[in-house]
Amino acid sequence: MLLVLMVSACGSTTSLTRQSLYPGMYEERPVTLLVMPPINNTANVEAKELLYTSISRPLIEAGYYVIPPALAMDVLRQESAYDAELFLDRPLRQFHDFFGADAVVFSVIEDWAKQGIGIHTKIRYFIRSTVTDRILFDRTCDLFLDLTPDSGNTGVLGALVDLAAAALSTALTDHIEAARKANYYIFRDIPSGKYDDLYLKDQDIRAEPSNVTKHVK
Repeated sequence: MLLVLMVSACGSTTSLTRQSLYPGMYEERPVTLLVMPPINNTANVEAKELLYTSISRPLIEAGYYVIPPALAMDVLRQESAYDAELFLDRPLRQFHDFFGADAVVFSVIEDWAKQGIGIHTKIRYFIRSTVTDRILFDRTCDLFLDLTPDSGNTGVLGALVDLAAAALSTALTDHIEAARKANYYIFRDIPSGKYDDLYLKDQDIRAEPSNVTKHVK
């Protein structure tokens, strides 16, 4: 019994490392990434454009070369490849040949809307190889951005003031802030790229859950 428990415990620890969750990232070692326009499954027509502008930064900070979004968008539109849905299950070799991309970053927006005094986003991100077409990285973030003000007001009048301020904040706050936070929580667990000091040295770092749920201010 003790031996079985020890083996089981070792297996559980191993399964939580970056090496075990994202083996393809270490085996294929992508350097250049192409970010595809997000797939928007919500009624928020602006979500696609807003998310697209915010994905590249955390990937660059993680040590990857990301093809400039403006350039990529122009080319994708010219080549009738703007709709990422068309390439979810298709070979991606053309993006390797045309852009020199080692992998393509997809994102699927499942929810992005005001909910009460805050903004809710649910986004899946995954990275597919342009050489083998395998999924190298796959995570989902369900995030609520709480915009309730911390004013310290007390009493009924104070509560009403806070409520009004929160409503105004929700109306004026750019929804992209919620997407930026989702990007952060997703890509902070990605194996380091070639231009980061931890490149090929972070295999044993404990990985975070694939499905992230966050309530943040």
